[in-house]
Amino acid sequence: MAPQRGTVCSRAGPAADRVSPIASDSAETDPIALRITVLRGQRVLLDADLARIYGVTTKRLNEQVKRNLRRFPEEFMFQLNAKEVSEMVRSRSQIATLKRGLNIKHLPYAFTEPGAIQAANVLNSEAAIEMGVHVVRAFVSLRQWLATQKALAAKL
Repeated sequence: MAPQRGTVCSRAGPAADRVSPIASDSAETDPIALRITVLRGQRVLLDADLARIYGVTTKRLNEQVKRNLRRFPEEFMFQLNAKEVSEMVRSRSQIATLKRGLNIKHLPYAFTEPGAIQAANVLNSEAAIEMGVHVVRAFVSLRQWLATQKALAAKL
């Protein structure tokens, strides 16, 4: 099963393709938290989602990132491979609704929490700076919810 928004994809053990929902009261109502996806064992925002949050085009976001590559080490962002993109196409309606004959021309980038914040810094727009705070809160909220779930599981 392909990773989906608001889901955690377990990659260890025989249930490697099992997907479990990330849900909490705050995460369900937070549109940013709903866009956070787990890929390669990391919670990430895809470039198109991050660009939308920061009020810029995906092209502009990626241009600024490429101009400032030294600010984005491997743990801040990575580019999806073709297999990951094909899984995302099956699970994400906005990618899956491409018109016949059109393909994704560029493999998308995935930004971890520090990468998402660094993207706001390189964009240097008021909207990006303001929304950067909301992005941090969404990641923190998700991290707290996951810690709560682990604690509950340990008690059981």
